[in-house]
Amino acid sequence: MDKNKKQIINSGLYLVSTPIGNMEDITLRAINILKESDIILCEDTRRSGKLLSYLQIKSTLWPYHKFNEKKVSKNIIESIRKNKIISLISDAGTPTISDPGMILINKCIKENLNVYPVPGPSAVTSAVSVSGFGDKYIFYGFLPKKKNELSNTLKNLHNLDYTIVFFIPSSKINFYISQFKKYFLDRKIIIAREMTKIHEDFIRDKVETIKSLPENLKGELTVVLSEKIKEKNIKREIDESVKIEIKKMLKKYSHKDVVEFISKKEDLQKRVVYNFCLSLKK
Repeated sequence: MDKNKKQIINSGLYLVSTPIGNMEDITLRAINILKESDIILCEDTRRSGKLLSYLQIKSTLWPYHKFNEKKVSKNIIESIRKNKIISLISDAGTPTISDPGMILINKCIKENLNVYPVPGPSAVTSAVSVSGFGDKYIFYGFLPKKKNELSNTLKNLHNLDYTIVFFIPSSKINFYISQFKKYFLDRKIIIAREMTKIHEDFIRDKVETIKSLPENLKGELTVVLSEKIKEKNIKREIDESVKIEIKKMLKKYSHKDVVEFISKKEDLQKRVVYNFCLSLKK
């Protein structure tokens, strides 16, 4: 491609990926399209304004979020019909991934208007790439808040032998770790925080052994669970005599020590022993 030949930017909707932390991760194509955009749709004009200021881009910013997307989408469709260049960005990463945008995209498709992807940074692929887990993965996003809905979701996901990716608010991470211990003891976990930033950190452990994290964490975490760890233990049911032994041991030893000891001694899956111990607390 001729470096001196400027790419023609057609009218339409551009889904522009922006940095998840490090400003230098934005692509040259993304910068060019944002500069040529008549309107840039964003979740938070103040946050996106800082990015545009850093890039010395003066395009018009419009707020676009879940509370106004239906109303704004109608106006944007009219703008595209008038041959305007519209960009959609999220606060960080690739637009529409657990963020608003689907309503507008579907309206464009229905109206036969052009929609263009502008690839770039993504918290999902970044976390999966450094996890060391299997490359067949499922992105779930934010988990349900309602207890029954959450339980049903985790039960269903437990049956899938794939790497699973979640977005979790840091203020809720310890709660979700406790929930993962009910369903995913046969998996590894990586918790990615501040990716691409100065204080980037990856916490790697097994779901079974991971401890609670500090309460002062901030921001959004990307959490990846591995595919199921293949265990040598094959027994799935606990004999009555073993149940009696577990009850006696729990009076003297910790939950964790009992699970470790019994699973090895009786060739039982740790998850089975763990769930039985948990049932005794109810």
